[in-house]
Parts: sequence; C-alpha cells; structure tokens
Amino acid sequence: MSEDLVFTIGICAYNEAGAIERSIRSIFDQELSGFTLDKVIVVSSASTDGTDEIVTSLSKEYPEVVLMRQEKREGKNSAVNCYLKAKDTELIVMLNADNAFASEHSLQKLLEPFRDEKVGLVGGHPIPLNSKKTLAGFASNMVWSLHHNIASRCPKIGELIAYRDVGIELPTQYQSDEDFIRVAVESAGYVSVYAPDATVYNRGPETVSDFIKQRLRVNIGQSIMVEKSNFYNPSRDPRMLVEAIFDTIRDLGFHPIKMFASVMMELYCRIKAKKYVKDGNCDLNAWEPVASTKKL
Repeated sequence: MSEDLVFTIGICAYNEAGAIERSIRSIFDQELSGFTLDKVIVVSSASTDGTDEIVTSLSKEYPEVVLMRQEKREGKNSAVNCYLKAKDTELIVMLNADNAFASEHSLQKLLEPFRDEKVGLVGGHPIPLNSKKTLAGFASNMVWSLHHNIASRCPKIGELIAYRDVGIELPTQYQSDEDFIRVAVESAGYVSVYAPDATVYNRGPETVSDFIKQRLRVNIGQSIMVEKSNFYNPSRDPRMLVEAIFDTIRDLGFHPIKMFASVMMELYCRIKAKKYVKDGNCDLNAWEPVASTKKL
C-alpha cells in the first residue's frame, strides 16, 4: 500500500473576521483518503478586526492551525511567500480566507490528480453564493459560470488551487498569484488540470461599484501577466468565450438585459485595465479590499 501524500493548506487573510471561521472549519469537515493534512498556515496581514483572535481560538480546537502575523500589509503575494517558507510539504493548497469548501469531498477531488506525477497544478470550481436577482449578483454568477465552462475545455486556474512546490517565490510588486504560480509550475515541466468536483463557495461583489472595482484589479493583473510573460489566458480567447457562453446561458437561464449589462461592465474593466498598463502604470501589491465580498 502506498503512503499518503502529505499537504499543507495556506490561507492569506486581511480583516476576514466575517468569513474565516467558516473557511477553516470547512477544512476539517473534509473526508480524505490517501492524503494527510500537515498544517493549515494562516498568514494574517495586519488584520485589525478580530481575525487573529478567531484563528488563535480555532488553533486550540485544531492543532494543525498555525497563525503567522504580518505587522504590515504587503499584499497577497507577500503573504503567500510567508507560508511557502514555513511549510514542510511538497503539495500546497491555497484556500482564500473568504471561501469555504462546498462539500465534504471537495478537497479529495482537488488532490486526487496529484497521483499522476505529471500534474503540478489543479484548479477548483468556485460557486458564488450571490443572488441572481440583482445585477451585481447575476454578474458574479455569470463570471464564475464562464470560468467553469471555459476551464472544462482548457484549464482556467483561479480562486482555489493546489500545486507542487517548484521553488516558487512570488514577485511582491504584482498580485496575479495564481497566474504566476501556473507559469512557474508549467515552466518546470508539469501540467495543469481542472477539477470540476472540487467545489468551493465564495461571495462575489454585491454592488455594481464593488463588481467593477474587483474586475478592474483582476484585469490589470492579467494584462500585466500577458505583457510580461506572454501568458495565455483562455478567458481572453474569443473562441473559448463564444463556446462557453452557450453553456453559461444553460446554467443561468437567458436573461438578455442582465447578460448585456454584465458583458459591458467586464468590457469596460478590460479596456480600462489595458490602458492602465499601456500608460506604464504598475500593479498594486495591496489592493483596497472589496467590502461586500467579506462574508460567507
């Protein structure tokens, strides 16, 4: 019988008191076979809302939970580097502090592809908790439905990932963490795959202004990745988008006004992001939080 593969979960947090307990507890609700959790390393970047106290309390209940504090907020990539230096395993799962596993089998499904030694990166399937009745909520659902339908054709990694340690140290002047990890892992000769049953709940923006704020910063990061590393992003491939949109209509139903408005908001963010990068502006290492996503 082969030995279990051991892994670490890294969580980056900044003022996540409204979500982090559910996120951590969802880890220990997982049913695992052939995989063993070593540590859950939570890097709290200058949190002031009680996040640290919640994690400390949970560490008494779950000895695997370790809190690392950053006195100054330096951005997610800096926090990722902190737990990468502290972990002792080859396999790492990156779970966002405002996400929670959607089923007790999600983590198993995320890790199973690593039984193939050629696999270096696995992406999970985010499911937004937003209501589809509002424009922002519908737009958030549309984004993640497209993400799923594109990833089913060509791995589109984001929100929940697991990866092999290939000596990664993320550049702290940027914030496209998953994309930089993918480039590093694939450059080391591994392949990336999508695990549609590795589901995770998240909360998208609840207001139009928050949706635009989030999508703008995402698009700035992706535009910089494309410019600096010739990175292929399937969500920017017109053919992929056209193929995926029909599946997304099947998933969400046909809502032409909300869909048109969602597309226009995304197009606005992409155009503005492209101009931002073209004008020589750099990515921000620590973006202003999107307040309405800070709950589960």
